[in-house]
Amino acid sequence: MVAQGGFARRLRRLAAGSLLALCLGMVAHAPAAVASAPNATLSSTQSILKWINAYRHKPEPDALPAVVRALSGMQAFKDAESSGPYIGFIAGVLGDNPDRAETLIAKMLPIDPADHWVLVRAIAYSGLKDWREMLATFVDRMATRRTMIDQYLDGKLPTLEQIDYRAEKPGMLDKIKVSLHLEKPNKKVALDPTPELIDVLWGYYLATGGYAPIEKILKLLPLANDHDNVDNLTTGSAAKFTLASNAVRDTDLLGMLKWSLKSQPQDVAVVLKDVIQTAETVDTVHMRKESLAAIEELREKGPSSKRELSGWGQIGQGALSMGCVVAAATGQIELGIPCVIGGAAYTAGLQYITH
Repeated sequence: MVAQGGFARRLRRLAAGSLLALCLGMVAHAPAAVASAPNATLSSTQSILKWINAYRHKPEPDALPAVVRALSGMQAFKDAESSGPYIGFIAGVLGDNPDRAETLIAKMLPIDPADHWVLVRAIAYSGLKDWREMLATFVDRMATRRTMIDQYLDGKLPTLEQIDYRAEKPGMLDKIKVSLHLEKPNKKVALDPTPELIDVLWGYYLATGGYAPIEKILKLLPLANDHDNVDNLTTGSAAKFTLASNAVRDTDLLGMLKWSLKSQPQDVAVVLKDVIQTAETVDTVHMRKESLAAIEELREKGPSSKRELSGWGQIGQGALSMGCVVAAATGQIELGIPCVIGGAAYTAGLQYITH
């Protein structure tokens, strides 16, 4: 954890930095030649990420297994928190190619068995109608992940269709009741809104160029106005910032956001209008500063409606996480801000080059 004074200084340096492309720069229109020659891009994670970035303009699903095997060889799946974009991308390719999915999975299996968890999660997140059957088909060939597979099959682990868009942390009274065994926690099976989840959804978008993952990110936008919960504020700010930054460079995405505006509920629409305005005026620097200021205020003053004692520890972590988001987006990873909350696209994952 960075000391309070050091963190404040780093925030000021971040605010003064110039904005480069969002780390996901995925939405930049990479040259088609990169996408058409996957065998020439397997020498580094950076070259693979360029290929992933260009994929949706010229899909080549048959190249996916070689890319996954290369990533495994580079230990790209070693850290679960930095694997979200890859998981989303694999899931998107599988979901977009149901007739080839089983063949693609079989060709991806010759990776380090320790990395099979990535394939298990990607299959579960794929949206394939028969994803459960797929997992059951390959369970014996991914024996080290049998427990994980069984939990997905039993509904004990959530899929991308089970996102808790309004996740709330238990209040102090709730925590006391649980600690005294007066009330058992009743947590439903759902994905909490986190920057890591946003990574997965952007990875899915890279694979398909479709609206489905963007729609899920849009539903996270109201969290950008949650000034009582630092985790929600961080995630909502990340959703808002990534949408705006990517829409600056992806005209298809910007058109998609404009098209969707008329059908959004009020709490989404009010933030989405700001996203669209920011993208059209290329004013992401202002949005970044506003996001950092909101999180810093929450860190210093506590939740606006309920200043729980338990919230103070979380506030520092959330602020650091948003700092990590912005550090990656501005190319200032060297500042050394620790990334407390997962978010590969903002930290070490999709450092896309948009030039």
